[in-house]
Amino acid sequence: MAVASAAVLSLDCAEPEELAEFYARVLGAEIQPMTTPDRIEIVAPGGSRMAFLRDHGFAPPSWPRPDDSQQAHLDLLVEDIDAAERQVIDLGARPLDTKNNGGLRDTRIYSDPAGHPFSLRRA
Repeated sequence: MAVASAAVLSLDCAEPEELAEFYARVLGAEIQPMTTPDRIEIVAPGGSRMAFLRDHGFAPPSWPRPDDSQQAHLDLLVEDIDAAERQVIDLGARPLDTKNNGGLRDTRIYSDPAGHPFSLRRA
């Protein structure tokens, strides 16, 4: 018997509305009605859920500094990595590491508008 019925990836940020909108557009997700302005959730078509929590003292993770690990990141699986790259940059992502472009293990790392690292990986 499972302890929990689902998991929600929660990200701290200064502006949860903006970050929820970014990931809703990236994932084709629906923003859920807010019960508090300090927490916003989205649900993607496949059922994946994310929450964005207001942290008034938020400082974005620094990557790839060896003295300050990224702790966690989101892997987004895509079919057309070049098209996905253009789309996330148009939505406000910043490239962090795209040197491993090409081949079967094509992975590109970006930060979302709040500074959280995420990767695009070929599905």
